[in-house]
Amino acid sequence: MTKPLLLAVIEIGGYPNFRPLYERAGFRVIVESRMRKAMSIIKKEKPAVIVAEFNFQSDFRDRTSSLESMMSVVERLPDTQVIVFYEREYAHQFERLLAVHSFHRVFTFPVHEQELLECVTALARS
Repeated sequence: MTKPLLLAVIEIGGYPNFRPLYERAGFRVIVESRMRKAMSIIKKEKPAVIVAEFNFQSDFRDRTSSLESMMSVVERLPDTQVIVFYEREYAHQFERLLAVHSFHRVFTFPVHEQELLECVTALARS
Protein backbone atom coordinates (compact mmCIF):
# COMPACT_ATOMS: atom_id res chain seq x y z
CA MET A 1 0.00 0.00 0.00
CA THR A 2 1.29 3.45 -0.93
CA LYS A 3 1.76 6.01 1.81
CA PRO A 4 -0.36 9.15 1.53
CA LEU A 5 1.44 12.29 0.35
CA LEU A 6 2.10 15.27 2.60
CA LEU A 7 3.33 18.45 0.91
CA ALA A 8 5.24 20.79 3.22
CA VAL A 9 5.45 24.31 1.81
CA ILE A 10 8.24 26.15 3.62
CA GLU A 11 8.62 29.62 2.15
CA ILE A 12 10.35 31.30 5.08
CA GLY A 13 10.93 28.60 7.70
CA GLY A 14 12.78 29.45 10.87
CA TYR A 15 11.32 26.48 12.72
CA PRO A 16 12.42 22.84 13.12
CA ASN A 17 12.52 20.49 10.15
CA PHE A 18 9.32 18.48 10.64
CA ARG A 19 9.95 16.11 7.72
CA PRO A 20 11.02 13.22 10.04
CA LEU A 21 7.87 13.81 12.12
CA TYR A 22 5.65 13.64 9.03
CA GLU A 23 7.40 10.46 7.88
CA ARG A 24 7.03 8.90 11.34
CA ALA A 25 3.30 9.66 11.15
CA GLY A 26 3.11 7.57 7.97
CA PHE A 27 3.43 10.04 5.11
CA ARG A 28 5.50 10.22 1.97
CA VAL A 29 6.80 13.80 2.06
CA ILE A 30 7.61 16.42 -0.55
CA VAL A 31 9.11 19.71 0.69
CA GLU A 32 8.87 22.78 -1.51
CA SER A 33 10.07 26.34 -0.86
CA ARG A 34 8.44 28.10 -3.84
CA MET A 35 4.68 28.56 -3.84
CA ARG A 36 4.40 28.48 -7.62
CA LYS A 37 6.12 25.07 -7.70
CA ALA A 38 3.98 23.91 -4.74
CA MET A 39 0.81 24.75 -6.64
CA SER A 40 2.06 22.72 -9.59
CA ILE A 41 2.70 19.76 -7.28
CA ILE A 42 -0.78 20.13 -5.75
CA LYS A 43 -2.43 19.99 -9.18
CA LYS A 44 -0.38 17.00 -10.28
CA GLU A 45 -0.06 14.93 -7.10
CA LYS A 46 -3.24 15.85 -5.17
CA PRO A 47 -1.66 15.49 -1.70
CA ALA A 48 -3.67 14.14 1.22
CA VAL A 49 -2.24 16.85 3.49
CA ILE A 50 -0.57 20.20 2.92
CA VAL A 51 1.31 21.98 5.67
CA ALA A 52 2.01 25.62 4.82
CA GLU A 53 2.90 28.92 6.44
CA PHE A 54 0.82 32.09 6.51
CA ASN A 55 3.29 34.85 5.69
CA PHE A 56 1.47 38.17 5.61
CA GLN A 57 2.63 40.21 2.64
CA SER A 58 1.48 43.81 2.85
CA ASP A 59 2.65 44.54 -0.69
CA PHE A 60 -0.10 42.34 -2.19
CA ARG A 61 -3.01 44.49 -3.36
CA ASP A 62 -5.74 41.86 -3.55
CA ARG A 63 -4.47 39.08 -1.29
CA THR A 64 -2.99 38.66 2.17
CA SER A 65 -0.34 36.09 1.24
CA SER A 66 0.68 33.43 -1.24
CA LEU A 67 -1.24 30.96 0.98
CA GLU A 68 -4.40 32.57 -0.34
CA SER A 69 -3.31 31.81 -3.91
CA MET A 70 -2.57 28.21 -2.93
CA MET A 71 -6.01 27.83 -1.38
CA SER A 72 -7.66 28.78 -4.66
CA VAL A 73 -6.09 25.60 -6.10
CA VAL A 74 -6.75 23.45 -3.02
CA GLU A 75 -10.44 24.31 -2.85
CA ARG A 76 -10.91 22.08 -5.91
CA LEU A 77 -9.56 19.11 -3.92
CA PRO A 78 -12.15 18.36 -1.21
CA ASP A 79 -10.16 15.44 0.23
CA THR A 80 -6.99 17.48 0.81
CA GLN A 81 -6.52 18.68 4.38
CA VAL A 82 -4.54 21.86 5.05
CA ILE A 83 -2.58 22.69 8.19
CA VAL A 84 -1.30 26.23 8.61
CA PHE A 85 1.45 27.71 10.79
CA TYR A 86 1.28 31.45 11.55
CA GLU A 87 2.79 34.15 13.72
CA ARG A 88 0.49 35.42 16.46
CA GLU A 89 1.35 39.01 15.50
CA TYR A 90 -0.39 38.46 12.15
CA ALA A 91 -3.56 36.98 13.64
CA HIS A 92 -5.67 39.94 12.47
CA GLN A 93 -4.59 39.46 8.85
CA PHE A 94 -4.95 35.68 9.14
CA GLU A 95 -8.56 36.16 10.31
CA ARG A 96 -9.35 37.59 6.86
CA LEU A 97 -8.21 34.33 5.30
CA LEU A 98 -10.15 32.27 7.85
CA ALA A 99 -13.31 34.12 6.85
CA VAL A 100 -12.98 32.69 3.34
CA HIS A 101 -11.18 29.35 3.76
CA SER A 102 -11.34 26.58 6.30
CA PHE A 103 -8.31 24.66 7.47
CA HIS A 104 -8.01 21.31 9.17
CA ARG A 105 -5.85 22.83 11.90
CA VAL A 106 -3.90 26.01 12.56
CA PHE A 107 -0.85 26.32 14.80
CA THR A 108 0.71 29.50 16.09
CA PHE A 109 4.48 29.64 16.41
CA PRO A 110 6.20 28.04 18.18
CA VAL A 111 4.63 24.81 16.93
CA HIS A 112 4.55 22.10 19.58
CA GLU A 113 5.88 18.92 18.00
CA GLN A 114 3.70 16.53 20.01
CA GLU A 115 0.50 18.34 18.99
CA LEU A 116 1.60 18.38 15.36
CA LEU A 117 2.52 14.69 15.48
CA GLU A 118 -0.89 13.79 16.92
CA CYS A 119 -2.63 15.88 14.25
CA VAL A 120 -0.79 14.42 11.25
CA THR A 121 -0.87 10.87 12.64
CA ALA A 122 -4.67 11.07 12.83
CA LEU A 123 -4.79 12.33 9.24
CA ALA A 124 -2.50 9.53 8.03
CA ARG A 125 -4.90 6.98 9.50
CA SER A 126 -8.05 8.52 8.03
